[in-house]
Amino acid sequence: MNGCPAATKFSSHRTNLFGFTPITTTTQRKPLKLRAGSSGTNRNDNKEKDNDSTSSKQQSLSLDDVNPVGLGRKSRQIFDEVWRKFSGLGQISRTTRTDEMEALDALLIREGPMCEFVIPGAQNTTVLVVGATSRIGRIVIRKLMLRGYTVKALLRNADQQAIDNLPRSVEIVIGDVGDPATVMAAVEGCNKIIYCATARSSITGDLFRVDHQGVSILTKAFQDYNNKLAQLRAGKSSKSKLLIAKFKSPSSLTGWEVRQGTYFQDAVVSKYDAGMDAKFEFTDEGEAVFSGYVFTRGGYVELSKKLSLPLGYTLDRYEGLVLSVGGNGRSYVLILEAGPSADTSQSKLYFSRITTKVGFCRVRIPFSSFRAVQPDDPPLDPFLVHTLTIRFEPRRQRPTEGPVETKQDLRSFKLKLEYIKALPTGQETDFVLVSCTGLGVEPSRREQVLKAKRAGEDSLRRSGLGYTIVRPGPLKEEPGGQRALIFDQGNRISQGISCADVADICVKALHDSTARNKSFDVCYEYVAEQGRELYELVAHLPDKANNYLTPALSVLEKNT
Repeated sequence: MNGCPAATKFSSHRTNLFGFTPITTTTQRKPLKLRAGSSGTNRNDNKEKDNDSTSSKQQSLSLDDVNPVGLGRKSRQIFDEVWRKFSGLGQISRTTRTDEMEALDALLIREGPMCEFVIPGAQNTTVLVVGATSRIGRIVIRKLMLRGYTVKALLRNADQQAIDNLPRSVEIVIGDVGDPATVMAAVEGCNKIIYCATARSSITGDLFRVDHQGVSILTKAFQDYNNKLAQLRAGKSSKSKLLIAKFKSPSSLTGWEVRQGTYFQDAVVSKYDAGMDAKFEFTDEGEAVFSGYVFTRGGYVELSKKLSLPLGYTLDRYEGLVLSVGGNGRSYVLILEAGPSADTSQSKLYFSRITTKVGFCRVRIPFSSFRAVQPDDPPLDPFLVHTLTIRFEPRRQRPTEGPVETKQDLRSFKLKLEYIKALPTGQETDFVLVSCTGLGVEPSRREQVLKAKRAGEDSLRRSGLGYTIVRPGPLKEEPGGQRALIFDQGNRISQGISCADVADICVKALHDSTARNKSFDVCYEYVAEQGRELYELVAHLPDKANNYLTPALSVLEKNT
């Protein structure tokens, strides 16, 4: 399994080509049963003819009035008219509808017979769909509308055909994801975002603008909008990160203390004392650097500071920490000290290990990953955290990738610090991003596409928004809900998936707490080669009353 959690298999709802469950209407009368392609004469027609003939003693009827062919045609006309009204929402393309039909659409969506689709709170939620004319986006829009959401769509061009292909109740914003001004207008009034856009060419500029820069601009605009709303309420957005430390000047290093220590007793230290040293300084290049070496056996060096949070803020309102650091591949121990600030002797220590990469990277550490140094101590309570420490120790270091002839001294380190922030907590996803696994992409452009997609994913993770990143296999134009799905992490899937199933996953992820801050691959069930079985298949037959994402994603890692 290579350390990856077991993937799971689930069956989704039975739906038609567009991901909708067929709707059955009932009336007080016995419904007509018509077979497509019939000539008009059927059992219903014959029964009605018999009934009319028995009442001929009371009323005189002409032959035309009881003509079974005519009755069959009229009944089909009535049935077809009703069915067109019900199925109009599920059509990919539409014709101009009358005002009466639009009123019926609104009634069906909000409070009519489609109430079995309605999600609690959907009527108070506005979702922005980016890439609304894509294969997945156009199905996402209709699924959202069927469940009672208010939908906005961001379109790049005011193409009349593209506009006509969307339901009339969708609010359309014309603009480019690479233009901050139009993006800001698009996020106005929105509560959640589903990003289905993808570059239509393999030109590097297009890939960067849509798959990378577009996601980055949209997340920033959404955060700015949330902050604007919070300021109107004389508060601060609950979706914003809390700045704990930002290293941008020599004065920002004030309060940080460099310390040395050892895990052994003094007698052992003196025997194996080969020296250790560390420093924390602001360089001429404008970088805060924690560097040094540890040659003493069992020794360590650390950088520590007592936290000073803004008035009224405590870390229990946040779910973890994010560090922007530039490392040389070394691993570090992040230590939180928690307890009464007035009596530090009662404090408990909690630790979590982090690994850096060559160059700058963002490291997310949820509070749930911290473990007590003393096994008998209670779990970490973020409310009581008062001191943060970054420790380097030579043990458990691993060589970084590089030329074989390059000699690496694992007892030295150099860590550049940009900022430390707290990630906001939350139960639901704010931003759903449809990415890709690379399967189905032409080999000549696969590397470019994946590079842009991964950069977009990284910008979303850094934003502080609650996110869900869906990486489907090659997309197929076929009905959704017909085959079991496999959810996995680790780039191991090999099959495709229908656009309708991907759209259903995106919509379900909006209110599923297990989907928050997770990235995963998804495809159709398949049989692995003998000896290479990677999946633990869990049978599950969902219906409209449950959500197959909850058990599917609960076994997958968070903050990936």
